[in-house]
Amino acid sequence: MSGFPGQTDNLTDGPRRSYQVRPDELEGAVRETLSRQVALARPLGVDPAGQAIRRANRIRRRRTVAGLALAAVATVLLSAGMAQLGAETGRDGKPIVVIGDPDPSVGPIPTASVPGVDPSPGTPPARLMSETLVSADGRRLVLPDVGPAERAQPLPGGDGWLVVSTPSTAGRSLWVVQDDGLVQVLLAGAGPIVLAPDSRQVAWRDGSDLLVAGLIGTQLIAAARTPAPADAEPVRFVGDSVLVRLDPADAGHTLWRPALGQLPGAVDHQSLNVYGKLPDGRLVGQIATTGPGRTCLAVLDPTHLTPRQTGCGPDLSQDGVGGISADGRWLLVNGRVGKANRALLVDLWQLGPKTTAASAGPPMTGPVVWSDDSHASYLDGTGDLVRVDVGRVRAGKPASPTPVPGVPAGDRPVLVSGL
Repeated sequence: MSGFPGQTDNLTDGPRRSYQVRPDELEGAVRETLSRQVALARPLGVDPAGQAIRRANRIRRRRTVAGLALAAVATVLLSAGMAQLGAETGRDGKPIVVIGDPDPSVGPIPTASVPGVDPSPGTPPARLMSETLVSADGRRLVLPDVGPAERAQPLPGGDGWLVVSTPSTAGRSLWVVQDDGLVQVLLAGAGPIVLAPDSRQVAWRDGSDLLVAGLIGTQLIAAARTPAPADAEPVRFVGDSVLVRLDPADAGHTLWRPALGQLPGAVDHQSLNVYGKLPDGRLVGQIATTGPGRTCLAVLDPTHLTPRQTGCGPDLSQDGVGGISADGRWLLVNGRVGKANRALLVDLWQLGPKTTAASAGPPMTGPVVWSDDSHASYLDGTGDLVRVDVGRVRAGKPASPTPVPGVPAGDRPVLVSGL
């Protein structure tokens, strides 16, 4: 009982709660509970839609980063002097793009890709064949669906080749051939084409203009253009500048620096050919003298092509073929011994009033490849390989040509380095 008057004890006298539930009420309560559980949205352990959205965002971010990186590369090239000069020269420059079917068997190779150059009606496309590259030691590499080629050199990454065609009525072509067999045309219908030693830049003649562009992957980008005299031709790269011969029939070169604008006038009126550069950056070339038909070798300043040192002994050819050893001592150049045309070996360290030359072998055609400071190779007029040993030549033993095995009759291999 309770200790407070007037209040009932909850254990004895209070009202009792009923625990009896009808079956229909119990069933209704269960139904309501289950319906609430079904209606409640719970997070899924795996969210396919969310994963797809997040994956798309990641791909978009990666593409944005790649685009920014490519833009940065193009910006670097532009700042290095590869700016488009259309506005400065008053010409409308067009971007240079890779053309050509990746698989030549699927479609024809285009015959023109250079802006402003249209092939003549009825001009056949470039003939494709299997071009044979040969290294300085005689190893061969066959490039299918490319040719006929005049020269080739490795791509910057070493995973393929840049190949320049021989001239034709439609002009010259430039191919890129990758190790996986992909063949693409970068240029067609062009004039003379010059490759930088590291294969990262290309210069060529296009109608009345000279152009230079950078090579990124398999595309020519950031092309610069300048008007040029009617007979001007690019000769070689000197750093980021292009050495241009203004008239092949006359002496004189100029240096085109794309970052500075248009092609300047003749830098000199004496140089005939430039064979390469010395380790200190100076150039070695052939200059005209006051004597009729007489030429001399000269070490030239790389900025103004001013002769700094000359040697006037050897009887030199004016075909421009020649090459310098990496140490800058030896020059292989075409010339004459008596009345015979020969390849000559010149010691540039002895360049002076009494410069002499030794007969090194038959006349050269195409590039000269120095495998080291005392061994060089070249192809003669028949396409045979000639290997020059400086020690033997100095001892009075000129090199002899040897046929390149496996080259089809009538075809001419292309001598390359890096094979």
